[in-house]
Amino acid sequence: MAAAQGAGSSSAGPSGLPGSAPGHSSNSTVVAVWEWQDEFGRWRPYRGNVCSYIEQVIQASQQKGRRSGSGLVSSIPLGRADPVLAPYVIDIPSLTQFRQDTGTMRAVRRHVFPGDSAAGQGIVWEWQNDEGGWSPYEMNVCVFLEQARATNHQRVDLGPLGYNYEVDFVAQVQTNKTTRFRRSVQRRLDAPYPVTTSLAPLHTGVGCSCQQCWPNSGTGPITTRYRHSMINFPNSSTAHQVPGRTASVSSSSVGFVPYNKPTLTGARSTPRLNAQSTLVLQQAGGPSTGLSASNGVSAPNLPIKMLKPSKLNQALAATPTEPEAVVKKYLEELKGTPADEDCIICMEKLSSPSGYSDTCESSTIRPEAVGRLTSCQHSFHMLCMLAMYSNGNKDGSLQCPSCKTIYGEKTGTQPKGKMEISTFPQSLPGHKDCGTIQIVYHISRGIQGPEHPNPGMPYTARGFPRYCYLPDNEKGRKVLELLKVAWKRRLIFTVGTSNTTGESNTVVWNEIHHKTEMDSNLSGHGYPDPNYLDNVLAELAAQGVTEDCLGQ
Repeated sequence: MAAAQGAGSSSAGPSGLPGSAPGHSSNSTVVAVWEWQDEFGRWRPYRGNVCSYIEQVIQASQQKGRRSGSGLVSSIPLGRADPVLAPYVIDIPSLTQFRQDTGTMRAVRRHVFPGDSAAGQGIVWEWQNDEGGWSPYEMNVCVFLEQARATNHQRVDLGPLGYNYEVDFVAQVQTNKTTRFRRSVQRRLDAPYPVTTSLAPLHTGVGCSCQQCWPNSGTGPITTRYRHSMINFPNSSTAHQVPGRTASVSSSSVGFVPYNKPTLTGARSTPRLNAQSTLVLQQAGGPSTGLSASNGVSAPNLPIKMLKPSKLNQALAATPTEPEAVVKKYLEELKGTPADEDCIICMEKLSSPSGYSDTCESSTIRPEAVGRLTSCQHSFHMLCMLAMYSNGNKDGSLQCPSCKTIYGEKTGTQPKGKMEISTFPQSLPGHKDCGTIQIVYHISRGIQGPEHPNPGMPYTARGFPRYCYLPDNEKGRKVLELLKVAWKRRLIFTVGTSNTTGESNTVVWNEIHHKTEMDSNLSGHGYPDPNYLDNVLAELAAQGVTEDCLGQ
């Protein structure tokens, strides 16, 4: 593809850039960059310090394996690199990032770049999103842009890298080549990425007997779950940068801070055509029995099992919420410990004390105690499960880090608000045979409770009311009923940090995917989308919100 004209050369395309392909450099030093895949299929880099920690753990594991004959470490808790990431673990065999308190998974990957590239220098290129925040390009794009800048190009075409944009370095803007919509871009200096001598990609897939897989693993790798695909839409490579109004979807910020993108369309005009059957669900701000939401993963490959105690037993026995009591309720302490089995939470052998013994204390659970979950039979350090529970919502439930079996009924931290439901006859694209269900969420600013990040501090509520749409057919009505359950269980929203504006202590989406536009699905937030209803049902099921809940 021909590129725009640049200074000092006849073209500014990749062929005009020396060493534009990652890894092709006269500098023999290379750096490793770990990235996670967002809901649009784009890869976003972890920060340099997190990548350094991941590399250090893998290198130490490889050295230990050469000495002892053991396999590569199977999981890496990111909380040891950054306390904000405490709920997250990278499962190495499947190259999956797993959030322990909700069961959400995202794909991860490792790429290497020349040491003199943008990655080696800690340079990140970013584009300005609709809400004024800054979102990073993929690292290969950052490397490409930095090379173009270093060779005095004034403009560069990102088409060969999968983006329908041109970047003007002089004006510091990105221009959509189809719509001519312009956004600001910036160049930011961060910590350099870690130097590595390992150029080969890590082994992935089902654990085997190779040096990188643990022998005799009791839990096995976590199967990858793929996110909603944008490949059915035209120009899908630009789906995550949409001019005009912003719709809310589940997402995460650079460094994988687990908060989502709020919409800023509070004054938005929405159709109210022959509204009928209006329903209003009030939701109190106090705790309620329920389930906390996931990080927005689409259709899971893992089966979700819900343990269902009888209603009589539920009425007779109050659910314990004290951390030690919850762990002891769902884990049976083992008398003997498997010598070769590892705890996928802390990475230590079950025959050794918990890796969290220096940060998590308990008067009733010993560091060396090992427990087996009563239904799925997976084993972990009991102190590791205690640390995992304490990092979550502390609602009296547990979720197995290995198979996602849910023990108890989890709740979210959604502030009090109102859910309005109405219908009108206008059809959604792709659902011409039925009318439309409109959901309107109302949440006002308030004071954070003990379940929120900063109890006693105010929180804001930007962009409310928020409007969402479902087809008024059998499956759409089923999704609606489950969303009602999710609302009552405080799952739809939470209080956290916006990944786009950077604002903290604000109401954000809690990773259950909503369609906030009726049409124009170039953004992925509207219709048509033939997979949406199945995907959102899978998201809800992954949190235990299933048809079984409707009869309770």
